[in-house]
Amino acid sequence: MPDPTATRDKYQRFVREYNRGVDRSVLGASYGIPEERFSAFIDFLRRKGFHPRRPARDGFAPAHEIDFEIFGDDLQFVEIELDPGETAVAEAGAMMYMDGAIEMVTIFGDGSHESGGVMEKIFGAGKRVLTGESLFMTAFSNRGVGKQRVAFGAPYPGKIVPLDLGEMGGEMLCQKQAFLCAAKGVAIDIAFQKKIGVGLFGGEGFILQRLKGNGLAFAHAGGMVIRRDLSPGETLKVDTGCLVALQPQVSYDIEFVGGIRNAVFGGEGIFFASVTGPGTVWLQSLPFSRLADRVIASAPAMRGGRKGEGSLLGALGDLLDGDNR
Repeated sequence: MPDPTATRDKYQRFVREYNRGVDRSVLGASYGIPEERFSAFIDFLRRKGFHPRRPARDGFAPAHEIDFEIFGDDLQFVEIELDPGETAVAEAGAMMYMDGAIEMVTIFGDGSHESGGVMEKIFGAGKRVLTGESLFMTAFSNRGVGKQRVAFGAPYPGKIVPLDLGEMGGEMLCQKQAFLCAAKGVAIDIAFQKKIGVGLFGGEGFILQRLKGNGLAFAHAGGMVIRRDLSPGETLKVDTGCLVALQPQVSYDIEFVGGIRNAVFGGEGIFFASVTGPGTVWLQSLPFSRLADRVIASAPAMRGGRKGEGSLLGALGDLLDGDNR
């Protein structure tokens, strides 16, 4: 990454060239930015108040340009700033607050097929049902004369992950129900697992969400998030539920943990997910399924009121304060 003490004029010159569509390899060579750090540098510029836009890619209509800020630590929400005429789309029920000039409209699917016919829109929305989502999404458009803001909250504790599809090759795969919101123009589709074993034992079934376009999208992950950039041939083994998103060129397979003792008593399941580069993957430390399992497992202890966490002190405390009388 270039020296942060470089002049503002240099950053502005870079942004102008980037917004004109100059190839990133040319920009990287001119400004001394390694390919693997290019996306991080774009994020650095946004944090500094610059506005590098995502140029349209072949095969994708330009997505709306949106700015954003993520607030919070473990209970996050994302605030999106819309210029007049700009639109963001989100899962139904994700909205937290919005300014007065924001217009909210329920739409079929993701709104990326405005030029298509009715049947195309219905088919696109119907595919979302296969991922467990609603037929409908909500579009939030700025109908005012100045900048307006709309915010979307995470459904459970974790992190919101911004995904710049224009910098990620125009396509990302993520687990079902990970998508939170996006700039209008980003298509939310489905992707079927090509390998039967992955579909049966991969933790998320045969269907993943595919995000396509050249704009910003936001996914939610449970707990902490780790981004791993895998070099060609580099393999990472992860718990099947901890894989949040990956680039489509990453090879994804499953692997038996090995050994009857590991499988039966290891507590990590029978299979690992195996991801092999090149490409980027995002991992979560607390899959929602794991959180839900722990809540369900503790439910019997809640029937008589507050109980301890299965400890002797918890039971003793209940005896002392009269909960068991």
